Amino acid sequence: MEILFKIIRQQQNSSPVVQTYLLEVEPGNTILDCLNRIKWEQDGTLAYRKNCRNTICGSCAMRINGRSALACKENVGSEIARLQKTLTPAREVNAIPEITIAPLGNMPVIKDLVVDMSSFWNNLEAVTPYVSTAARQVPEREFLQTPQERSRLDQTGNCIMCGACYSECNAREVNSDFVGPHALAKAYRMVADSRDQETEKRLENYNEGTKGVWGCTRCLYCDSVCPMEVAPLEQITKIKQEILSHKQASDGRSIRHRKVLIELVKEGGWIDERKFGLHVVGNYFRDLRGLLSLAPLGLRMIAKSKFPLSFESSEGTQQVRSLIESVEEAIRSGD
Repeated sequence: MEILFKIIRQQQNSSPVVQTYLLEVEPGNTILDCLNRIKWEQDGTLAYRKNCRNTICGSCAMRINGRSALACKENVGSEIARLQKTLTPAREVNAIPEITIAPLGNMPVIKDLVVDMSSFWNNLEAVTPYVSTAARQVPEREFLQTPQERSRLDQTGNCIMCGACYSECNAREVNSDFVGPHALAKAYRMVADSRDQETEKRLENYNEGTKGVWGCTRCLYCDSVCPMEVAPLEQITKIKQEILSHKQASDGRSIRHRKVLIELVKEGGWIDERKFGLHVVGNYFRDLRGLLSLAPLGLRMIAKSKFPLSFESSEGTQQVRSLIESVEEAIRSGD
């Protein structure tokens, strides 16, 4: 079958251009196989990263038809099948199938499909993704873990640092301080590691502003593109739960936001908007500056008849409360 490959090519500090290559391929050929043939048979100047060709090293991550993936894992047949779901019947018959390949996002391009991953590695280093100093000292005996303790590290241990989640991260795109889903997935591995002795210090670090877990917008793109099913968002959520269990509502606005939301839903089945801003921003009437900051918004809402003067609990409040309490109990017991 003939496939038209549209590759986004770019030199450093220059505008990208689209270059097309027509290739006769088999449905089982991987995207990396096709790139190799283009480079070897048609254009030796094409630049991209590769190594193991077996979904282990993560080197060949790139955007394939708009989503970040491993070129050695995705094949032509599955890509065409996915594209055909979005094409009109007329276009399916008359046009040669196209596959568009572009460099990863959220990182500057060095050349063609090769990106500068400095920020990716620097942000990983920022979460200190290694066992604490005390535990790294040469011991008299090995550090033993139970099978259950070790199993908590399995999912995050599968991360191959390919950069797919970082490439698709909306939070990283708008907030250069956010360390990224890859770093926070590794961060949870350290929090969960029974050999590490820096848990409290780590949680303080990951709780800092929007650099850590509170910078995540929960868009789920990181989970959807991860080739190893690490589920970075799930790991970020686990860190949040650890932080919330160690903190009081008065310890910060991000903490209050989560705790107050749960408290109000348990109380009335949904959020009482009159209390939410006062408790979160005003810190239960203890933060005078926060309270004053709410005044202009409150006045505008009252003027436009948008301020709720009363609150009516939902009919299923007791059921909602029971569900939340069951989840909280399961988290406490580790189930």
